Amino acid sequence: MVSATLAPELDLAPLDAAVEAAIGVGDAGALPVLGFGEITLVLGWPAERPEIAVKRLPVFGARAEVDAYAGLVAEYLATLRERGVGVVDTEVRSLATADGFHVYLVQPLVPRERVLSVALASAPPVEAEALLERLVDAVCATVDAGLGLDAQAGSWAAEDNRLALFDVSTPLLRSPAGRERLDMSLFVSIYPAVLHPLLRRVAHAIARPYHEPRAVLLDVASNLHKEQLDRCVPLLLAAAAQRVGPPIEHAEVQRYFQRDRALWLALQRLRRADRAWQRTVRRRPYPFLLPPPYRYGPMTPPGETPP
Repeated sequence: MVSATLAPELDLAPLDAAVEAAIGVGDAGALPVLGFGEITLVLGWPAERPEIAVKRLPVFGARAEVDAYAGLVAEYLATLRERGVGVVDTEVRSLATADGFHVYLVQPLVPRERVLSVALASAPPVEAEALLERLVDAVCATVDAGLGLDAQAGSWAAEDNRLALFDVSTPLLRSPAGRERLDMSLFVSIYPAVLHPLLRRVAHAIARPYHEPRAVLLDVASNLHKEQLDRCVPLLLAAAAQRVGPPIEHAEVQRYFQRDRALWLALQRLRRADRAWQRTVRRRPYPFLLPPPYRYGPMTPPGETPP
């Protein structure tokens, strides 16, 4: 297990009780929500004056599963650091409950203005270019067949022209045979059970490009558009052209964004339909907190002018 030294005073019980109460009423409004990921809910804690960021993961069935996940996260962080990539200190904490183990990632709170996607929005062009070059360097120093990286700008903390990755909830490590070592069953558990076999295959297909530097940088470019940072896309593509080939063209970013947007909006609709089914037909609480409806970035593809 990852040792509990980052925030030794943290008591998971009241935090977990607050999350469970919100799940019970189906509303995260009372929680100090910092953000919703595709899988994780991120909270600031303590609620009155947040000092740490706490990411709630899907429920684990057994202690052995928690230990395996925590060990994989620790190995992932160590491997990234060995390759010169900054990583925000992260620990895995868990609480045994009647329905399984409630697991949280615990990190120091990254101020909003230091999140790279936020910093880029106000950075002068020279500073933005330097930060994006750092990101490209990190990807090229890290990504290979055995080690993957989700490098979008919203996953990094930026300070003094240095970057540190904080979105590490999906440790992308592969076995020598080329299989993801992370048990994808955990992450497809947020979708209807009947779809789990199919979605496990989809999850492996989604993870595959994160082991290819060029594909990772294409994803970064698409997400810059999602965050409405279009002025940064040419800077990223220019930096990428110095390190990977063939050069990523703007039209390729457009196509990728449209496919990615369609996929994640479909998955969001699927989860909302499942929530309605659980509540209205099965008459039981939906066991997850969903983000508010979102459009997944601007409606206009990158490189086009809104009508």
